[in-house]
Amino acid sequence: MILHLYFARRFIMGFVLISAVLFSLLVLVDMVEQARKFSSYDIGWPRLFGMTLLNTPETMNLILPLIMILATVVLFLSLARSSELVVTRAAGRSALSALQAPIWVAFIIGVMAVGMLNPIVAATAKKYGQMTDSIRAGGTSVLSVSAEGLWLRQGSDDGQTVIRAWRSNKDASVLYDVTFLTYAPDGGPKRRIEAGSAALEDGIWILADAKSWPLQVGVNAEGAAETFETLTLPSTLTLDRIRDSITDPGAVSIYDLPDYIEQLELAGFSPRRHKVWLQTELARPFFLVAMVLVASAFTMRHTRFGGTGVAVLASVLLGFGLYFIRSFAQILGENGQIPVLLAAWAPPVASILLALGLLLHAEDG
Repeated sequence: MILHLYFARRFIMGFVLISAVLFSLLVLVDMVEQARKFSSYDIGWPRLFGMTLLNTPETMNLILPLIMILATVVLFLSLARSSELVVTRAAGRSALSALQAPIWVAFIIGVMAVGMLNPIVAATAKKYGQMTDSIRAGGTSVLSVSAEGLWLRQGSDDGQTVIRAWRSNKDASVLYDVTFLTYAPDGGPKRRIEAGSAALEDGIWILADAKSWPLQVGVNAEGAAETFETLTLPSTLTLDRIRDSITDPGAVSIYDLPDYIEQLELAGFSPRRHKVWLQTELARPFFLVAMVLVASAFTMRHTRFGGTGVAVLASVLLGFGLYFIRSFAQILGENGQIPVLLAAWAPPVASILLALGLLLHAEDG
């Protein structure tokens, strides 16, 4: 038990040290990138630094498997140089027995990443997206999905228009049961339109079965209402902008993701991308365990055998390869080419089995 606690402490120290170093480097690099990206806007350095701090957690969450590989490499190389691995083997401990502590620490870190880091990353990513939208377009995201349906906003020199629809088709090109509420530049409402459907084509809303009410002081809205079989309205929105505004799965906390998936289904959007993301997050602890096993398979050897640099490079490259396969499977799952559970859980399970095979081969020949 004392030996396991010793290995766990060494592994945690390496993990924290590597995380701190990479976090500092990411802040410096992203600070330069934010300055380049928003060089044409009048933004001060304090605001740029704040945006950098909001964007960095998402990147740290993305490179967590790499941090796990490097922490494992640091642990076993230091144990090999001090001959502590030799002593452990001489005491009758097998390689898999010595790996118990790092495996459990990696699994706990994975659970904490899902339960604690994921909501933090979701909040910071959402805040960062709102800040960038505010800087570039003078407003927040163009589309929002809630239990009350879809909410869109478009603006022009004539004022703002708020659009609510109960649902849409799969590609968001047609909205159903739509309400348009137009506001004057001074902020007061001036027109309300309800329609059975609204299709967006080439910067124009084409409304079917529409009814319009003027909202002006001293005017009887119902008495002055007009009905139209087809009504066209100008729009500053595009289909690509509407689709891109659907919240990225990474910007939704894992605790809110099931409800958000249900809201997307009710609104008519396909939630497959979000379902794959949810299952991938749940499988993350097992993938981090696989990264520990992969790194240990190449570095649990004495340094006098030589080839340490090649072993480290091989472990990192294999880790990148498994990460690429995991991302590729995730894309296939999002496109509907493979089942959701297979896309999320097959890469971690396969990675663990592959790493165990390498470890057993190295241990028993």
